[in-house]
Amino acid sequence: MLNLISLIVGVVTLPIMLVGLVPLLGWINYLVIPMAIVGLVLGVLSSSNTGRNLNIVVLIIGAVRLSLGGFIF
Repeated sequence: MLNLISLIVGVVTLPIMLVGLVPLLGWINYLVIPMAIVGLVLGVLSSSNTGRNLNIVVLIIGAVRLSLGGFIF
C-alpha cells in the first residue's frame, strides 16, 4: 500500500519537475524536492522498490536542475 502511495506521489511530481526544467521556471523545483522526499520516505517504508526509485530519480534531477540554476532560477 505504501509503495502505491509512493508511486502516485512520484507520478504526480514527475510532470511538475519537467515543467521546472524550463528556463525561468526552476523555482518550481523548490516545491518538487519536498514532495519527492515525502514519496521517497513512503517508498523506503514499503516492501517494494518501484516508488522509491521513481522518487529518487525525480529528486536527483530536480536538485541538479536547481543547482545548475544557482539555486535562484
